[in-house]
Amino acid sequence: MEFKIDGKSYNKARACTIKTAHSTIQTPVFMPVGTQATVKALDANDLLDMGAKIILGNTYHLYLRPGSKLIKKFGGLHGFSKFPNSFLTDSGGFQAFSLSDNSKPDENGITFKSHIDGSKHYFTPQSVLDTQYELGSDIMMILDDLVALPNTRERIKKSIERTTKWAEEAIKYHKEQQKKGIGVNQNIFAIIQGGTDKEFRKLSATQLCALEDYDGYAIGGLSVGEPNEEMYETVEWTTDFMPQNKPRYLMGVGTPEDLIENIERGVDMFDCVMPTRNARNGTLFTSFGRVNIKKATFKEDPLPIDSECDCYTCRNFSRAYLNHLFRAGEITYYRLSSIHNIHYYLNLMRQAREAILADNWLEFKKEFYQKRENTGK
Repeated sequence: MEFKIDGKSYNKARACTIKTAHSTIQTPVFMPVGTQATVKALDANDLLDMGAKIILGNTYHLYLRPGSKLIKKFGGLHGFSKFPNSFLTDSGGFQAFSLSDNSKPDENGITFKSHIDGSKHYFTPQSVLDTQYELGSDIMMILDDLVALPNTRERIKKSIERTTKWAEEAIKYHKEQQKKGIGVNQNIFAIIQGGTDKEFRKLSATQLCALEDYDGYAIGGLSVGEPNEEMYETVEWTTDFMPQNKPRYLMGVGTPEDLIENIERGVDMFDCVMPTRNARNGTLFTSFGRVNIKKATFKEDPLPIDSECDCYTCRNFSRAYLNHLFRAGEITYYRLSSIHNIHYYLNLMRQAREAILADNWLEFKKEFYQKRENTGK
């Protein structure tokens, strides 16, 4: 991986370039979530038309179905899905934790039951990398020990200890595998934990960032129900202990407002299911805030979803048509609404990058919020 900082602006906002074996990624970047090797309702051509340079795949789901060995036979995620640009795959630890009623971590890994058929499985720092080697992703996340919040200080401290231990094991294993010719073009990120406790975040960040062979670092365990301001404060604090010369990734966040606030706090990379999930449920993101396309007020509205958007949907279809498709339960609605929401997120990141490079971040942010005071126009 090649990484360079192209520019900085107010506070910690920065624009960077990341080069992987499959694409050149300009940050800030939003990564559409392709859990099952597909972004729901979209295909590779849709994503390429929108300029997506990297999407996220889910190790847990792909491990269970169709299996990483099958995906490897088709040339990894790139050959299987026909999306030629970069993939980031998470470790699967969050899904093992959240989707299984009987998930149980120990000192060496996580035991869990499949949500599909109840079969029993065990993830270790080494096994999740083996799965990701077969998937062929460009960026691999390591296994970390997740805890529900709120929680006891003892449990959070234990999660940090395990996460650091597993990170040490993972980077050692990765370097050994690369010497064997495995994963030589794949990069590896560690995940900082610690809840919203500043002392714990500092401890986790300091321990993990001391492992200098990692290609990048992520902030995990946020956007799980804590107040937004608490999340922002935690990110602001944590990025102070992360290296300047490597990518910073905030996992599972979030709304357009969350992205803007956390770019200002030094984050380069984001992912979230929100744009596609909200699209399917009738909520569309625009320059002027959210639009609930289900509303009867849009039944005869000739305007596009967003007058400032040049996505395929906004160039060709009216709010009235989207309203009709949603109410009629037409599958086409899912594609058109998902195209719009993903395009909106990707374009917002392009605009943020331009503002950083022009060093007018505060003006950009002010305009972003002013427009949202006129929701739905």
